Amino acid sequence: MNTRTPQAFVLPDETDAKPKTKTARDAPELVFEPEREHTDIVTVPNAVDFKAPRRFRWAGLLISALFTLFTLWASLATVELIESFFARNAVLGWVALSIAALAALAAAVIILREIFGLMQLRKIEQLQVHAARAINLDEQSAAEVACRELLSMYEGRKDVAWGLQQFASHKSDILDPKDRMNLADRLLLQPLDEAAHKIIARRARRVTVLTTVTPAAALDILFVAAQNLSMLRELAALYGGRPSTLATLKLAKMVATHLAVTGGLALSDNLIQHVVGKGLLGRLSARFGEGAVNGILTSRIGLAAADVCRPIPRAASTGETLTAMLKEVMTFGDKSTPREGDDAKN
Repeated sequence: MNTRTPQAFVLPDETDAKPKTKTARDAPELVFEPEREHTDIVTVPNAVDFKAPRRFRWAGLLISALFTLFTLWASLATVELIESFFARNAVLGWVALSIAALAALAAAVIILREIFGLMQLRKIEQLQVHAARAINLDEQSAAEVACRELLSMYEGRKDVAWGLQQFASHKSDILDPKDRMNLADRLLLQPLDEAAHKIIARRARRVTVLTTVTPAAALDILFVAAQNLSMLRELAALYGGRPSTLATLKLAKMVATHLAVTGGLALSDNLIQHVVGKGLLGRLSARFGEGAVNGILTSRIGLAAADVCRPIPRAASTGETLTAMLKEVMTFGDKSTPREGDDAKN
């Protein structure tokens, strides 16, 4: 039997065995830097929140001092008036005292209504935050708070009595926070959305018609402002608010902020032509054109107010569009024309 003696073998290196060829990986990577566009618009990075140091507000002190002085003067004048009536005749004195007591009671009620209206508007803001957290983050605690506040807000209302009963009986059967908010939205707020649509369409149509026939521009401004404030009060009361004077002014500020953020006041000629027909405004009178623009602005303000007053925020895809609203406004209440979204439901 032949045996082989041990031998040593040297294996060639892999790098030496294979020829060095340039592959796509070895090729230098070419990076093309995009050409900078010459534009006047610059992008500003997000700045760090800076809190200005609190300073003593002399203007606030001046207003408070003047208001206190006026209150003391009015009280002293009232007391002197009542005393003078008592000096002349006891009956006149008691009558003056009763009238002063009624005036004080009315003032106290008005102040309490204003405070309650502001508190209710703040409550709706907090409810929107809880509902948004329940929908976006699936927070169970936020959903519990939102459901409890909704039941408390709409308790005793006949227009949502059936939906309130159904939601109270089925809310414990659904555990997912987002689904619970969707159930509340469908049962409680969709009927209110239909009523809000009618309110906005009615106010916008009224502004369009009366602006067209009003001869003076100053009257147009007063009328449009009055109609918009009345529309804000109606929408706030519809969704559960208490539209007092200060609450209405605060709501108007919130709506203006919402429009400024979303760019809702940017109305182009294409939008107007899409609603009333291409070139129609140019062929009709200028007064009708002004009325149409005022009606469009009223509709946009109404839609923004509905979004602000709505306890549960809705997604942009499910919200009512301005074009759908204007089609109904410009047809002057033609109910035969279906709204956008009705075809999808059918």
